Amino acid sequence: MGQRVQRLAAYAVIVRDDQILLSRLSERVTKHELWTLPGGGVDHGEDPRAAVVREIHEETGLHAEVGETAHVFSMHLEDTWRRGRRVDAHSVRIVYDGWVPPDSPEPHVVEVDGSTVEAAWKPLGAVVDGKVPTVGLVGEALAVLLPHRRQRVAAYAYVERDGALLLTRNSALGPHPGVWTLPGGGVDHGEAPAATVLRELHEECGLDGTLGDLLTVDDHHFTGVAPNGRREDFHAIRIVYRATVPVGVEPRVVEVDGTTDAVAWVPLAELEEGSGRETSSLVQAAIAVVHP
Repeated sequence: MGQRVQRLAAYAVIVRDDQILLSRLSERVTKHELWTLPGGGVDHGEDPRAAVVREIHEETGLHAEVGETAHVFSMHLEDTWRRGRRVDAHSVRIVYDGWVPPDSPEPHVVEVDGSTVEAAWKPLGAVVDGKVPTVGLVGEALAVLLPHRRQRVAAYAYVERDGALLLTRNSALGPHPGVWTLPGGGVDHGEAPAATVLRELHEECGLDGTLGDLLTVDDHHFTGVAPNGRREDFHAIRIVYRATVPVGVEPRVVEVDGTTDAVAWVPLAELEEGSGRETSSLVQAAIAVVHP
């Protein structure tokens, strides 16, 4: 049996749409093509979360964020070779859920002469099916870290006037970019849903609204990418109120660089199925209540 060697390392599972970010090990580590999660050894005195963020940048050139919780994996090889010597190796590997901004550049290796020589987005399905050669840690981590589950309560306004509906369009930073939906958004902690609607009407439409009765409560469950780039198993609870806005004031987006990039009065006729304008399921659900 060789010398005992123990190593602590931190990695992250980073998924965007249907792709996962991986790093290819250099030939000095393995003679065969082999991909791993971005990450690496934790330096003495270094926080593991700081270590994985540092390693991700060194191996992929991307600035990542990681979650607060992690899973720990252990691998023990009693008789193996490392750097030309026989060792009894024990690796403790901390794996976080990570994400990068949606507009991140293509990954590239920053650290020269490191243990990885390439970084790339690989099809998640091909990785899961074993069509991309990966270290065992990748499969172990994917089994427990994908996807992140999140439930969100949001409140919206149904504002109809002269046969047209007030709608906002999701920006590239929001879920389903380019899709039109009702003005509204997430309810802040401690905030009344009615107050949320009035705040969002101002931020997304530049309008001071007046709320009416509760119209409907709807829910939507899907898997997608959040505005911060994190892949989520998302359950939306959507509260919809009737509302009115002042006559003669044109709507405009007030919040810059948010999840809304346009606002408009859209004729109801343009929202019928097959009209060509893509709308959220919430729009159709609300219209069905008002115009059964």
